[in-house]
Amino acid sequence: MENKKVTDWRENIALMRFQIIQPLLDLTLDKAKRIQMRRKIAADNDISEKTITRWEEAFFQSGFSGLKPAERTGGRSSKLPDNFPELLQEAIQLKREVTTRSVSQIIFILEGEGKAKPGVLKRSTLQRYLFEAGLGERQLKMYRQDEQSTMTKRFCKPHRMMLVQADIKYGVGVIVMADGEKRTAYLSSIIDDHSRYILWSEWYESQDEYCVEDVFRKAVLKHGKFDKAYTDNGSQYISRQLQTSCAMLGISLKRARVRSGKSKGKIEKFHQVVDSFIAEVKLKKPVETTELNRYWQIFLNEYYHKKPHDGIREYYTSKGITVPDAGITPEQEWNRDTRALIFLDSKTVGEAFLHHEKRNVDKGGLISYKGRKYEAGAHLIGEQVIIAFDPMDDRTIIVYPKNSSSFTASPVQIGEYCVREIPVPRAVAEEPVTSRFLDVLEKKHKESQKKLADAISYSDYGD
Repeated sequence: MENKKVTDWRENIALMRFQIIQPLLDLTLDKAKRIQMRRKIAADNDISEKTITRWEEAFFQSGFSGLKPAERTGGRSSKLPDNFPELLQEAIQLKREVTTRSVSQIIFILEGEGKAKPGVLKRSTLQRYLFEAGLGERQLKMYRQDEQSTMTKRFCKPHRMMLVQADIKYGVGVIVMADGEKRTAYLSSIIDDHSRYILWSEWYESQDEYCVEDVFRKAVLKHGKFDKAYTDNGSQYISRQLQTSCAMLGISLKRARVRSGKSKGKIEKFHQVVDSFIAEVKLKKPVETTELNRYWQIFLNEYYHKKPHDGIREYYTSKGITVPDAGITPEQEWNRDTRALIFLDSKTVGEAFLHHEKRNVDKGGLISYKGRKYEAGAHLIGEQVIIAFDPMDDRTIIVYPKNSSSFTASPVQIGEYCVREIPVPRAVAEEPVTSRFLDVLEKKHKESQKKLADAISYSDYGD
């Protein structure tokens, strides 16, 4: 199908590896703590410490791309047994029965039941397929009760950009149409855990993964990279695209336990402030999100960021530090923090949040995307290409052909006159220097003439 997302197995494996090693990416860990944590991660995921170390080094050296395995050629490995699909289904069933079963235990069971020959199933291969089925160890941990979790307790990071919280707030009836009909808008926000400063917050007409990605991208572009993001388990925050985008930028995603609203206390407290804005902006009767966002930015910059925050006072008071009578505002706390901001190249950030899909180039050399036609070129007619695009901006898309360099395509503009010259597809684009068909005929003609001449000469000799 045209709208089906491209699934890159190498990217899936890189994402799995990133999720496994992300606790080790904290540069503040001392050597002893790092070794202890590495051993625990290796044991929990049934992976050797040597492998974990290799993944760490690969990430620190080459980033997210360093975690990708070497690209395979061809289809499924010939080393897999013919009944591998059946064995995989058995493995999935075994994992669902007891989610704590390791891959080695699953292989042991399958071999013991006589369903797999000893040594045929490899742990790394089965582990990859289980991850793709949504049954990887890191994926299952999201749904397990973690009694040692400290996220339900009150906490506050000591510096900005160490942790952020993200969430969506409903604004019921904040947009009033010309006919008086009221519509709901959705506020997607990211707040810094330490300073309570809003990295980015914007109203959207829908609550989908695109608005979440847009806020993440704008927050990183404006304020730099943060270490971790803490979210709930809404579909917008568990999308593969958001996980991959954050992993490519070295940002860890951590999710709250189900029905654990207290663990997102800072963003929930901020939403109480949003309620006061909603009450005021309804009196303005905004007719579109552009107008709503204009009032919202004024509210943030002139009121919320400049108003002393009780949470900041409470944090310092708990540490025995005296706070001025006037209090400390989120803007003051953000600006006086000594931790340096880490800004990333805008191109790197943009590429991390691009979506990718497959498209077929039609007989007019065009690609369809969101109901619009984009010029790909007649040389690609009939080919399947990959397009990269920003869901929030359809002005251009990037086209990746299989056998040539990528290029940027713009929507087709319908002109007053048609194009007189019809471009030739790439498959027949090279103009031949001769007619090979006529060359063959000429060759045969010469051979026929030679045979005829020889026959006439032989006839004369007989007379």
